[in-house]
Amino acid sequence: MEIAVIWIPAHIEPSAPAVARCLSHLRRHSYRFAGVMRAPWETVEQTMIDGEVDVVVIADFAHLPPDRSPRIELASSPGSDAGEDRTVSYTPLD
Repeated sequence: MEIAVIWIPAHIEPSAPAVARCLSHLRRHSYRFAGVMRAPWETVEQTMIDGEVDVVVIADFAHLPPDRSPRIELASSPGSDAGEDRTVSYTPLD
């Protein structure tokens, strides 16, 4: 079972709606919940690098700092709604 944390940036208040959205996601994916982080992104990133967590769940793509590195971007199709669900399915390459 993958270990997941919820990351809510410190400036997001009230945080309860974002936490609720993320908890729902965790339940749907059966992740083991390790807590809510309100630390700077760099701290969250380091927990991933250190192998302390497998997944970081966020409530809104806009919460991620635009200057983070490494960065993953999702190319949307022309004319798509910017607010649409950006969930990406994963297919193992085994």
